[in-house]
Amino acid sequence: MTDTLTDHDSPAPQDGAATAAGTARWATQDTPIGPFTAVVDSGGAVLASGWTAELDELLPQVHPSLHPGELLPGELGPVADAVARYHDGDLAAIDAIAVRQRSGEFLNHAWDVLRTVEPGAPVTYTEYATRSGRPKAVRAAASACARNAAALFVPCHRVLRTDGSLGGFRWGLPVKQWLIEHEATRSRPA
Repeated sequence: MTDTLTDHDSPAPQDGAATAAGTARWATQDTPIGPFTAVVDSGGAVLASGWTAELDELLPQVHPSLHPGELLPGELGPVADAVARYHDGDLAAIDAIAVRQRSGEFLNHAWDVLRTVEPGAPVTYTEYATRSGRPKAVRAAASACARNAAALFVPCHRVLRTDGSLGGFRWGLPVKQWLIEHEATRSRPA
């Protein structure tokens, strides 16, 4: 599995002070379901992403200790390429992209687990809680989806309600529906 760089070994600052993570770049690109914006740190890891043209919708999702000291518009290289390839049907294009998120032990682990949910094979929140090692923590699993800053790369859209309905999605249910259908109708390259 790809290293998601969720800072498992790096505790958050005890006094709550933010630690600038250097310079980050951001860019917005067109996709079939609307604009997609990503914030990428100097090492190429996604700090935040989603189907919006508004950078201000993404930045509050980044853990304070990971906020960049400087944020500049610019080319995102492999991240932008992966977004375009994914939307064009290469569902594996997002797999090798590193992500940097930080939270408590369960959320860090749950985000790693989300990256193992295969496209075209969504799971329920209950199944996701079980895969995350806490079968009775369905609400905590749902919280991991809701607090995921790196949409698409940590594919929280692949988690559905027990009855098969979509549930929630920060970027809107029409986007989630498109992603589920997109993944259901394409096979992953060998």
